[in-house]
Amino acid sequence: MRQRPGKQNNEHDIDNVIETGGSQESVRYNRELKKARNKMILTITLVVAGILVVAAGVLFVMFELRDFRGYKVLTTTPTDYDSSAKYVQFADNLLRFNNEGASYINATGQTVWTAGSDMVLPIAETCQDYAVVADKGGNLIDIYNIDGLVNSQNMPYEICDVDVSKTGAYVAVLQNGNSNLISMYSSLGDQIYEIKTSIENSGYPMDIAISDDGQKLFTSYLYLVDLSAKINLTAYNFGDVGQNENADRMVGGYTFEDQMISKVDFVTNDIIAAFGSEEIVIYSMKEKPSEKAHIKYDDKIRSVFTMEGYVGTIQDGDITDTQSTSTDADSEEESLYLMKVYDYNGNKKFEYRFNFEYDNIIASNGEIIIIGGKTCHILTSRGKLKFAYTFGDTIKDMVPAAQKNTYVVTYEDRIDNIKLTKSEKKDEKN
Repeated sequence: MRQRPGKQNNEHDIDNVIETGGSQESVRYNRELKKARNKMILTITLVVAGILVVAAGVLFVMFELRDFRGYKVLTTTPTDYDSSAKYVQFADNLLRFNNEGASYINATGQTVWTAGSDMVLPIAETCQDYAVVADKGGNLIDIYNIDGLVNSQNMPYEICDVDVSKTGAYVAVLQNGNSNLISMYSSLGDQIYEIKTSIENSGYPMDIAISDDGQKLFTSYLYLVDLSAKINLTAYNFGDVGQNENADRMVGGYTFEDQMISKVDFVTNDIIAAFGSEEIVIYSMKEKPSEKAHIKYDDKIRSVFTMEGYVGTIQDGDITDTQSTSTDADSEEESLYLMKVYDYNGNKKFEYRFNFEYDNIIASNGEIIIIGGKTCHILTSRGKLKFAYTFGDTIKDMVPAAQKNTYVVTYEDRIDNIKLTKSEKKDEKN
């Protein structure tokens, strides 16, 4: 018998064993022992993972259901009152524009830059870090990014509509007598393509939308035939697929004879929402368009909006009493207005009732902000009321800021950067 180094020859010492390959019984026993040990480790791992998932879910629900009752003013910036000024979300902050130019306002309410211009009826569209401001009925178009003015360009004909992509490429609908031009330009003003249409054959442009990558275009035109109105929706692809399709790059079209479709929007790079007077039609367009869903209205629609993953409508509710002070309209059986939110497959996700006159709906960063007068409601993407408050002054605009639960609130005389709190009272900045 060979004795292991460092051990004494003791018959009761379990380490003093004969070192052979082991019997079949011991091998089988060791194999079963190893399998049992691995099974135990796997079970423990799954239990721990399950606990972590449940804990994460609980934390998420707790956070989403968190009841914010007040706010703290982080910064405030005085502004000159201008009733003509409008605000749109730009990058993570705000673009302020009027007939004299545009300004970029950051999350603290500070003006980063201002660019002068001269327009009669300015309209604006934004996509990520780019914005286009155009003089509707005029000729001037200005392109901006977060650093300021990129390019200013005079169009050869009257501007009807514009849109911009995330690359800064922009498209303009121009009208010249009885003909229309759909022209796309790079951010620096180089023409990329041009489509010529006539009012006689194609109709009057209602709306236009460009995909994020600038490769696809969707238009809505009103066409009159013997005093009867029709809507023509047309899809264009300026990539390889459209180039191989035909000379004008048209890859699909739809005609509606029983309703108006005044707004079209690329809600993602490959999905379009067409908002009609009777329904919302969702199209999928990776290369060519195809119908994805129809969302029929059950009442007259007052407003429509889009947010990431969803489209929404607002219609009249069941009451006409505008003096109601209820702030949690979810618990009301009747309401002044009814909001309905759907996913891109046409499935209704939630309804929300509220009882105050609203001026604007801002849907961004997974939230829906309803503002009207001095009142504001903020909903999560699941339809939970996150914040309901009546401010001391009339709200002109309100958008989410970069940090969680912070917002840029625009009043007539100032811009406040606020943070929601659980306290009911407003905490003024020192």
